[in-house]
Amino acid sequence: MTTVTVQIPADWPATEERARAVQDELRARVVRDEPGPPPGTGRVTGVDVAYDDGRDVVVAAAVVLDAATLAVVAEATAVGRISFPYVPGLLAFREIPTVLAALEALPVPPGLVVCDGYGLAHPRRFGLASHLGVLTDLPTIGVAKNPFTFTYDDPDATRGSTAPLLAGAEEVGRAVRTRDGVKPVFVSVGHRTSLDNACAHTLALACAYRLPETTRRADALCRAALRAATDYSA
Repeated sequence: MTTVTVQIPADWPATEERARAVQDELRARVVRDEPGPPPGTGRVTGVDVAYDDGRDVVVAAAVVLDAATLAVVAEATAVGRISFPYVPGLLAFREIPTVLAALEALPVPPGLVVCDGYGLAHPRRFGLASHLGVLTDLPTIGVAKNPFTFTYDDPDATRGSTAPLLAGAEEVGRAVRTRDGVKPVFVSVGHRTSLDNACAHTLALACAYRLPETTRRADALCRAALRAATDYSA
């Protein structure tokens, strides 16, 4: 496994005003008229991030799985400093530099990228999955643990049931039941995928647990890498 050290880019936004301006600029580049790769084919990559705010350390992990078997193909981590303060709606600016570095360190192309967060289901319609997708031009989706500020009707209790995730009358994603009787996850388009395909990928990846296997493995890897990074710096 590869681990890289990340420097915050010199031109990285330092204020909320500048970060929102970047979101406005990049949002126009989101591609929403492509279906994305078929579920169960090629590779699929989970990305996740862990922080130690007290030590100003952020770690990102990227785990590539074979989409058909869910076997691990490759892994990479990146360690850096936290690149932006905590501001709801601007969390991507805390994560993007290290996530990009982890993806770039992979020895194989990542295929579809699954983010532990949001894409279109974001107050400014440009969450981490969309931001990452535009910067890499990879197909991306967001699979979140909660609905953020949006509303939904509870899907039927059976696995595979869905319900629209709504901002008023606008469907920004879907609540997807990945296990019978278990709280749904919240799926949204990031870049170069359709919502139907994003939901199908989520179900294909969440074959044994509520969360997709991509998210579970990336979460475990970045937590382990954060422990290693902070133990070393103690």
